[in-house]
Amino acid sequence: MRNRPSWALPTAVAVAAAALAAVAALPAHASTAPPAPAPQAAPAADWPTYIVAVHPGLDPAVVAQAYGLTPIHVYRSTLNGFAARLSPEQAEALRATALVESVEEDGTASSFGAAV
Repeated sequence: MRNRPSWALPTAVAVAAAALAAVAALPAHASTAPPAPAPQAAPAADWPTYIVAVHPGLDPAVVAQAYGLTPIHVYRSTLNGFAARLSPEQAEALRATALVESVEEDGTASSFGAAV
């Protein structure tokens, strides 16, 4: 996909300005810094998979890397986010950041009624 140079710079500036405004609007006690790694009680392979949606304009792979996570899959078309195995503490920490829109445990979805 090609970006028109006349659109790329204004879009990047707008995204950066929105991110700065979001950080400036946070209460003084809030932080967007990546959380300190929590002690791991169970192996990561035993943790559930979560779908993490990040704000438009942010690279989901970079956000995952900033928090020390290894994504199972990175979504860039329908959803701007990634899937990763997270401890309950990591999921809560991601929910509290300004970069993340939502953190939901992966599961089955159906548009044709109740799943059987």
